[in-house]
Amino acid sequence: MSLLAALNPPQREAAKYLDGPLLVLAGAGSGKTRVITHKIAFLIGECGYKPGSIAAITFTNKAAREMQARAGKLLQDRNAKGLIVTTFHSMGLRMLREDAAFAGLKPAFSILDAADAAGIVSEILKTTDKQEIRRATSRISLWKNDLLSPAAALASAEDDNARAYAKIYDRYDATLRAYQAVDFDDLIRLPAELLDAHAELREKWQNRLRHILVDEYQDTNTAQYQLLRKLTGVRAAFTAVGDDDQAIYGWRGASSDNLRQLRDDYPHLHVVKLEQNYRSTVRILKAANALIANNPKLFEKRLWSELGHGDPIQVLPAARDDEHEAESVVMRLLSHKFQHRTEWRDYAILYRGNYQARVFEQALRNEKVPYQLSGGQSFFDKTEIKDVIAYLRLIANGDDDPAFIRAVTTPKRGIGAATLEKLGQVAATLRVSLFEAVFSAAAAAQIGERQLAPLTEFCHFINRFEARVAREPAGEVLNDLLQAIGYEAYIFDQDDERAAQTRWTTVLEFAAWIAKKGEEDGKNLLQLTQTIALITLLEGREEEEPDAVRLSTLHAAKGLEFGHVFLVGVEENILPHRDAVDEGRLEEERRLMYVGVTRAQRSLTLSHCARRKRARESVACDPSRFIDELGDDVRQPAKPDDAEAKAQGSNRLAALKAMLG
Repeated sequence: MSLLAALNPPQREAAKYLDGPLLVLAGAGSGKTRVITHKIAFLIGECGYKPGSIAAITFTNKAAREMQARAGKLLQDRNAKGLIVTTFHSMGLRMLREDAAFAGLKPAFSILDAADAAGIVSEILKTTDKQEIRRATSRISLWKNDLLSPAAALASAEDDNARAYAKIYDRYDATLRAYQAVDFDDLIRLPAELLDAHAELREKWQNRLRHILVDEYQDTNTAQYQLLRKLTGVRAAFTAVGDDDQAIYGWRGASSDNLRQLRDDYPHLHVVKLEQNYRSTVRILKAANALIANNPKLFEKRLWSELGHGDPIQVLPAARDDEHEAESVVMRLLSHKFQHRTEWRDYAILYRGNYQARVFEQALRNEKVPYQLSGGQSFFDKTEIKDVIAYLRLIANGDDDPAFIRAVTTPKRGIGAATLEKLGQVAATLRVSLFEAVFSAAAAAQIGERQLAPLTEFCHFINRFEARVAREPAGEVLNDLLQAIGYEAYIFDQDDERAAQTRWTTVLEFAAWIAKKGEEDGKNLLQLTQTIALITLLEGREEEEPDAVRLSTLHAAKGLEFGHVFLVGVEENILPHRDAVDEGRLEEERRLMYVGVTRAQRSLTLSHCARRKRARESVACDPSRFIDELGDDVRQPAKPDDAEAKAQGSNRLAALKAMLG
């Protein structure tokens, strides 16, 4: 039987099309992962492509893993070894590792995370003002995503403010080069620039990759699009899968213009639309279609479904305030679960901003309802893990100054701030890293022998471990390192017994994970250290889905689906967000609402407040314009004197009592 027999006609057309560039417009819940995995299986199983000549690029590790598993299952006994299913950042890292010399990097370059980047910017700005640091780092990030160098950023600066940021960008870039380090944006920017500048690299990668599939294409930025163009070259053998109605990352540099750009750059672009939705009921899709029809369209499409008419979309009466809204939603959720005998994991409470979660957490805790918060602290953001990773980064790359400072002072070794400051001056004068400066004649002359001794000892210690990492199993080296620095004792000195035990358990868990990863992937500690930086960026560890209500922002819920969705705080100034309206980004806010609506499989309930606490005062709120845009098949709240509504309420109460009886 053909590998494609299970697909519907448009899905099959998309999977089989190999005559050039293809855009698959995949509406919410229309089976886009299915198309990508079947196309991979078709290319390998029926068209004779080597697995290593296909790359499927997605935005999260989780999506990549799911795709890899599904493609492997379809291929059964055929060998899928070598197939590249990866994220944009991991793909860039793979290319940079191979061709580091072209970028003036050594293969053991460091990848700085957001906290390191912020630390460097804070140094340059000589400030600890978090907002100012965030403004500068996001400006730099947007420039990098647009493939603008510091010089180009300065040349295109429209005012003094932008010029000041461009100068910060220039110093930040120079610091990264000195550290032999890259940040996350560089993992895409540098490969795109290298392919542009070096014909031999372009040829090498274009010959290696015969077909590229890109998931969530509408979320790509300029750098990602250029990387795709350079990798596919004149053959343009690629499949871009995306949905212009779900482009919600414009604020982060993603450009939905990339869809328009595809049409301009590839006049022979073939477009396939996937409009059959396998997730939601007819009513939910009708409302979603009505809402999104208010946005101008690049490509027309209408979602449809064979999953039945379904329940009406409910709009709850305006709650008195935030707390009342949370109580009403949780009560409604409990009553629904009791009536329908569902599981906690069937429910999601979705909101525009993280700050809205607190009152819902409180209301769920009051009713002893288990819940899971999306976007909580990542495993790799914990202090104890960052301490250990600092050692690993320094062992991998002696030029990594942020890692040096963290490792040399954790645990304390009698090396004070004054000594480190002197060492910093020596390093700056000689233009070398702190690590290298320790062994210089200038350090011996300017830092007292007693102060220099522990620094020298520390560097020799790091060198001894560096000699081991390439040869010995990752888990073994890490366990020896933890023992040698006395990290367990250090943690128990820092904290009370219970907190220390929790932190040490986290470290042991990390060590076990490293040992397992090292064995499974055949990687040494050096290679794993670069991988960790990416995992930190892309979502932390994967955990099993617990049976719990999901609390999530709309952005974090994209790509997920839930039986029953409560979309809360659907008010003007929240959704759409006041800033977005002021800045002319109403269409993106409408797409965000659309993403929220299309997460629901069977039921959707909207809530809003009459008044809301802002700072210390209570302000009046208006329902969001988006509620009316959902069309006329939405059940608005009944008036309090509506006899029918009262009767319905009594009937429901009687039914609940009967069930309890």
